[in-house]
Amino acid sequence: MRLSSSSTTGIMLPLIILEAIIFGGSVYVAVAVRFMGATHQEIATSVGLILPEALTFASVMLPSMAAMGLYQTHSREEPIGMFARVLAAFALGSILSIVLFYIFPQLYLGRGVFALTLLFSLLAIGTIRPLFFQFLDERSPGMRLLILGAGERASSIPTRMRRRTDRRGIQIIGFLPAPGEEVRIDESQLLSSSEHLLDLAREKEIDEIVIAQDERRANMDMQQLLECKLAGINIIDLPTLFERQTGQVNLSLLTPSWLIFSRRFRLDPLSQMLKRTFDIIMALIICVLSSPIMLFTALAIWVESGFKGPILFRQQRVGENGEHFNVLKFRSMRTDAEADGKARWATENDDRVTRVGRFIRKVRIDELPQCWNVIKGEMSFVGPRPERPEFVEKLKEIIPYYDVRHAVKPGLTGWAQLCYPYGANEKDAAEKLKFDLYYVKHQSLRFDMIILLSTVEVVLFGKGAR
Repeated sequence: MRLSSSSTTGIMLPLIILEAIIFGGSVYVAVAVRFMGATHQEIATSVGLILPEALTFASVMLPSMAAMGLYQTHSREEPIGMFARVLAAFALGSILSIVLFYIFPQLYLGRGVFALTLLFSLLAIGTIRPLFFQFLDERSPGMRLLILGAGERASSIPTRMRRRTDRRGIQIIGFLPAPGEEVRIDESQLLSSSEHLLDLAREKEIDEIVIAQDERRANMDMQQLLECKLAGINIIDLPTLFERQTGQVNLSLLTPSWLIFSRRFRLDPLSQMLKRTFDIIMALIICVLSSPIMLFTALAIWVESGFKGPILFRQQRVGENGEHFNVLKFRSMRTDAEADGKARWATENDDRVTRVGRFIRKVRIDELPQCWNVIKGEMSFVGPRPERPEFVEKLKEIIPYYDVRHAVKPGLTGWAQLCYPYGANEKDAAEKLKFDLYYVKHQSLRFDMIILLSTVEVVLFGKGAR
């Protein structure tokens, strides 16, 4: 899964607006069909004002669609899988709508109108979505990019961005070799370097220039780049291109200067306060709503262990600024899982996991007690997954910049958890770090909301659990 907060807004915004109109318009169509031949007075008596109901239905269905991952720009889902997600979104939206009708009876549409609304909107969404993505891939190439460089760094673009979804929103016009650079790009993609850079950019109608030269200081003509910048052409470096298109940071291109000159890494005081307030409110709400589930889970664990094993599990983890804390979870493994004292990664089909533990890990119930860690301020709802000190010390030695992920509080859910399966070794940790660093750099309340909505998809489809 790939979903960057910036690309989602830009590319998917037309689809979101279109589907909002469909959801709202379906209510009007359903009312017209259900009360065909009736007078305006009869319709008003039966369903009241239609606009509030239409806005409510659209406001419920759009987050439900987002929660099922249907506004991801880099989805590789097959059509049948995408349709299954649409059905799941409609099921979720229907449940939420019924709850709203119960709380606010004045919004109730009636069973006939509601059923027709779901039918009409499902048919419209099922027709519009394939056409939209076909148009997006074939007739909307997006920004026109010129790549400065044709050597080793530039060659990473076609190799690392092979998928059509990774190039969604952009069109690479060609590569311009630097003087003395060993060319590693296919000749058919090379551009002539005889022209002045600005003239070439205007001729090719370039929107953005990507700096991808192997020797940047020696080969860059700053005056020509400045002319392009003043002419309204955007200038970015190669790491920024990968970051924007794939929703992750390319570790092989990472340099200390990227970290030093990058924006973000720390929220402003107001955003920090809002995030903390949101964490506390959400933790309290989830504790209240999930209390029956937690009580039943505790009972199941206690029964399976023969009425003697511990129900909760405490384990030391590394938090913000490298500080250690004890994470709280429902016990999902045998009590002798690490009887020899050695820390081990959880693996797929781990035989240390109990029967109850396998289920609660699959649907993430085992992590509900971490709401207490959130209330205490040791964790946030969204952030990198907290790791054990033993693993952190080892990973810091073999993975550059691994400690940067500790610049923020760890989270119950996070960007890496959504975009990459459960990490079970050092290689997985390096892959997840790409997404953790992206989150640390781009953290915001809006991005957190996108992640929280997408977490619903992870829980329902059981992704990443072991």
